[in-house]
Amino acid sequence: MTNKTLINRIGIFTSGGDAPGMNAAIRAVVRACIFYGKEAVGIYRGYDGMIGGDIVELNSRSVSNIIQRGGTILKSARSKDFMTAEGRKTAFENLVKHNVDALVAIGGDGTFRGAQLFSEEFGIPVVGLPGTIDNDLNGTDFTIGYDTAVNTATVAIDKVRDTASSHNRLFFIEVMGRNSGQIAMLSSIASGAEATMIPEHPMDIDELVKMLENGAGRKKSSSLVVIAEGGNPGHSIDIAREVNERFSHYDTKVTILGHLQRGGSPTVADRVLASRLGVVAVESLLANKSEVMVGIVNNEIKFTPFGKATKDVNNFNEEMFRIAAILSV
Repeated sequence: MTNKTLINRIGIFTSGGDAPGMNAAIRAVVRACIFYGKEAVGIYRGYDGMIGGDIVELNSRSVSNIIQRGGTILKSARSKDFMTAEGRKTAFENLVKHNVDALVAIGGDGTFRGAQLFSEEFGIPVVGLPGTIDNDLNGTDFTIGYDTAVNTATVAIDKVRDTASSHNRLFFIEVMGRNSGQIAMLSSIASGAEATMIPEHPMDIDELVKMLENGAGRKKSSSLVVIAEGGNPGHSIDIAREVNERFSHYDTKVTILGHLQRGGSPTVADRVLASRLGVVAVESLLANKSEVMVGIVNNEIKFTPFGKATKDVNNFNEEMFRIAAILSV
């Protein structure tokens, strides 16, 4: 597609894990379409809905009163059928049937890999918005949902601290983030945790026990260890068991925050980020951009090819790790 006037109807979908702020992004895309005289349609359940033809028209009223809501009004799902050539062909035929000229894909790495392949096969323009709490994509300082997830985790950890102090307990608190330790790192600093275990800087049990013993020597009444799930949800239980066998000073407990971090009303930062990126996504499609993710780096809009956005992600903030180490003494 070489002429921006050929894009009259833009489809929007959310895919993969939900993230707070996705609704704000949907709202921004729809209202930007209206502003530029284009039509918008919503595709329910991501690629699965695309294959099933679950496509509806969206207008200004469709996206009223959703900016503050968590989750996604378009629902989300992972699609095995879209991984097949037959599934993608059916999805494209449904887009043609509904006169969809271009797509805005809101999701993470799996969403973008699918979008790139789909665009290459059928020539439909696609622009992506980084919607994931994990903050694990190249080309943006923050992903939509990350700030809310960090705030949610921090509030939960603060509450755990209260009961840990009351009972002289050692709490292991597991947070989400898949293979990224970014949620763990920031929530650990914000909540004053005694130790942080993240994939980017592996810590063995001996090192952790030594840190805890140092804290006990300073007569700390309680300790918190924040653990990133590291792609292995629930592994904090094994860590706690091993530590408990070697460090009996505390009554040891485990709290796994899990999907609690995906829910809730998005923060101001996530609402503004999603709104800003949603508008730019529409403008990008009308300017003939495709197969790129829209992100923000140093408060400036940046376009990153899908392949680069998802490849060898290494945006971990080493300065934050250094600060956490200093503050944990």
